[in-house]
Amino acid sequence: MATPLIEFKDVSKRFYDKVVLERVNLQIYEREVTTIIGLSGTGKTVLLKHIIGLHKPDEGTILFRGQPLDKIRRRDLPMSYMFQGNALFDSMTVFENIALPLQETTNLSPAEVRQRVMTRIEQMELADAVGKYPSEISGGMQKRVALARALVTDPQIVLFDEPTTGQDPVRKNAILGMIAQYQRTFGFTAILVSHEIPDVYFISNRILALYGKSIVFQGTPEEFEDFDHPFKEEVVHSLEGLQKELTGLHSRRQFKLRYQGQLRGGALGETYAVAVFSLDGLDAVAANLGHDAAQEAIRSLGVFLGKHFGAIGGFSTRRSLNEYVTVLPTTDRAEADSILGEYVRDFQGQEQAILDIWSSAQKLSASAVCVELAMLAGLAQGRSDEDIDSVIARARREQKVVSRIRCINQGEGR
Repeated sequence: MATPLIEFKDVSKRFYDKVVLERVNLQIYEREVTTIIGLSGTGKTVLLKHIIGLHKPDEGTILFRGQPLDKIRRRDLPMSYMFQGNALFDSMTVFENIALPLQETTNLSPAEVRQRVMTRIEQMELADAVGKYPSEISGGMQKRVALARALVTDPQIVLFDEPTTGQDPVRKNAILGMIAQYQRTFGFTAILVSHEIPDVYFISNRILALYGKSIVFQGTPEEFEDFDHPFKEEVVHSLEGLQKELTGLHSRRQFKLRYQGQLRGGALGETYAVAVFSLDGLDAVAANLGHDAAQEAIRSLGVFLGKHFGAIGGFSTRRSLNEYVTVLPTTDRAEADSILGEYVRDFQGQEQAILDIWSSAQKLSASAVCVELAMLAGLAQGRSDEDIDSVIARARREQKVVSRIRCINQGEGR
């Protein structure tokens, strides 16, 4: 196992007589997305502030690359912090907000500061907002400004304190998609805290669960699904409620329970079919049309899947960031091929609606490039004595492009 980038060893923290953290042990690894989940008021932000050095533990040790954190100078810690409410300065323009960390922590010349800031502004699609104040831009743009400010010093680690608080389901997922995209682009280590469980499953490499003042779980999102603990019962309704609100589909847990229940009851039949759908090109959509537009594409596919296959007895779930899985009970391969063909034809009839949503979400700039989003689909036939994950894997290997949505910039026409 790799050496942790950050490690807590028996860390405890009290404020007066109140114990907030008690013998916390955790590991965070480099270039991963780690999400610390927990109910509201359980100490997640306090834990995050220990990482950045704003709090010091009463007992225990925090290590950074194997060295005690309290022996390292703050200016030598390659970290940046994105605050819960963005913490933008109302009296400063977008440019001035982003430039502030460079002006306060470096000796760069004004020309060098401007170059760095403008680079981040271009990368975050904020060119039209350079001279505007936070009150003059949308909430989504404010999030991008806050992220640009967090990234302008080229940190190796970015900490996000409740980045989706107060947002609707689509916006929550758009913000998380933005974080995931830029984490892949810039290669930083991302550490998030959340009291909600929206799409953290789909963007995180590791989940840490804070419960009862301690870390009770750390591992992959898949491992968390099999985690048996009172914490799981308390948060699982939040996850399932959001999935239903976002796409109308089953959560992964509900999907598994339904599959197992129908399998035991014989409702799946001797054979059944599994279809795996995925979207290719979401990063390009996000870069050119905005993260809301990418999220609308994901949401639209999920809603359409649920309606189309639900009407014929199928059931679906979102498996990962850009992948859905549908089970068709008592269906053989030939029938499944026919059903898939009908679905593709119906979906192609919905493409204009998605283009219209994109157009209203964000107008294309004159410099925008052609964006193409491809839907892939693959089928596999399963048996009642087979593990469904192996059937899903076979369907995934059979995937091919079945539909394309192509959006051309306004200067070229559609």
